[in-house]
Amino acid sequence: MTKIKVGFGFDVHQLRQNHPFILGGVNLEHTSGAYGHSDADVMLHAICDALLGAANLRDIGYHFSNKDDRWKGISSHVLLQHVVTMLAEKGWQIGNIDAMVCLEAPKINPHIPAMQANIAQAAGISTDDISIKATTNEQLGFIGREEGVVAYAVCLIERKAD
Repeated sequence: MTKIKVGFGFDVHQLRQNHPFILGGVNLEHTSGAYGHSDADVMLHAICDALLGAANLRDIGYHFSNKDDRWKGISSHVLLQHVVTMLAEKGWQIGNIDAMVCLEAPKINPHIPAMQANIAQAAGISTDDISIKATTNEQLGFIGREEGVVAYAVCLIERKAD
């Protein structure tokens, strides 16, 4: 018998002018980018939180504190690899990942295949098991004013039951 669990993740970062915008491991051309302690990849952070939550391993801030200089400027791809290792140590395998990003610009549709490939490589799963979607906030609130970006993710993890 297989045990399955579902996790949910959320992340938000402010946008700053003339700052790199890394999303799903892809450097997007834009006038502003997400700002944070690491590379501020809001999508990968939400995915990490979904995976950690599903496995009852707390959250990304617990494992990769923004007060710890070891994680300053680190690629979120590396953080995702660490999370996948933590899950594997507990016997969990990733079934699928479904991520949604909410931002006004830039449009991410042309970048989705590259994002899926980056996530698949870090997570050790097929791109067929990674869904990425985007929406705007219809120019409402801090997202609509392009002051921030938000991402959500859900995942399924599984292992043989004890």
